Amino acid sequence: MNYDVIVIGAGSMGMAAGYFLSKSGKKTLLLDSFTPPHNKGSHHGDTRIIRYAYAEGEEYVPFILRAKELWTELEQEIGKQLFIQTGVLSSGNQKSDFIQNIINSSRNYSLPLTLMEANDIRKKWPGITLPNEYVGCFEPTSGVLKSEEIIKAYQVLAESNGATIQTNSRVREIKINGDNITIKTDTQTFYSDSLVVSAGAWSGDILSMLELKLPLKPIRKTFAWFNADEEIYNHHRFPAFAFATSRGLYYGFPSIDGAGIKVGRHDGGKDIHPDKQIAEFGELVEDKRELEEFLHTFMPKINQLKYGKTCMYTLTPDDKFIIDLHPKYSNVAIASGFSGHGFKFSSAVGQALSRLIDSGKNDVDISHFKINRF
Repeated sequence: MNYDVIVIGAGSMGMAAGYFLSKSGKKTLLLDSFTPPHNKGSHHGDTRIIRYAYAEGEEYVPFILRAKELWTELEQEIGKQLFIQTGVLSSGNQKSDFIQNIINSSRNYSLPLTLMEANDIRKKWPGITLPNEYVGCFEPTSGVLKSEEIIKAYQVLAESNGATIQTNSRVREIKINGDNITIKTDTQTFYSDSLVVSAGAWSGDILSMLELKLPLKPIRKTFAWFNADEEIYNHHRFPAFAFATSRGLYYGFPSIDGAGIKVGRHDGGKDIHPDKQIAEFGELVEDKRELEEFLHTFMPKINQLKYGKTCMYTLTPDDKFIIDLHPKYSNVAIASGFSGHGFKFSSAVGQALSRLIDSGKNDVDISHFKINRF
């Protein structure tokens, strides 16, 4: 079967790319080894934080503001709420790069931000306990994205645009001969003019078929939900949060529709290969312990674990994304290495991939994410 473009990996970035490619009129096929949304990537677990005054560096700000516009457009097109404006509280030592990057991003891009002392935070949100040397940066316009609902929304719209989504179809071979691309799965062979690789933790394996080795490292990560006092921690009163502590960088969500507080640790994690058995949440002693230690220190009113899950990050050495054309094949676009902070950008990544395939250019600067930095 022949297509204008094939997308390998129909998760966060791939499904968005499939939507934008099909919307532009391209005959599009999406291949996924599983059935999205699924728990083999980085989009499951219901929710992801979106914030604009970006702690990871202000070079991300124009890109996240484009993503914000596209999330609003997606909500309007699908007719569902996909964003919850809870606000986001980021907290840590005022001198830390984490806090200073947020302040600088806010100042340089005129983003709404309230800088708060520890005592002000404790008064506003009684569920939080902070050391006096901590400050908080509260972004009132930020909040929570419904990640799995977003995958479903992009799938519905891509299919309505004529895209084909082939699930449970693992790619075994890729051959490129000029403008002709041949892709083989276990049971079928497909042909296309262009290719998008957005295979998450499997990107390294796929790219090796394209004579490209990038420094991508999949790791195991965990997150969990805890029972919480709904009067204090419900999403109408309590923000999403990110805390840079002496023990690590933690993030979390208010209790949405009674689900409980959701907490995870962003840094750390165990190296894995995605094809090998990954320990379930709780099989490693630190899974529960490191989350409970964070809560005991910063939110001591929360102490009863409900359940936890695992996911996979795919890290680059500098924790920055890879969004670029293949250095040898100009008809192959690559999106990988989102290092645990990519989902909020996935609408803009999908559009960027579509434009890379269409013209090789973007109107939003993605030069920070080029392959040649390695």
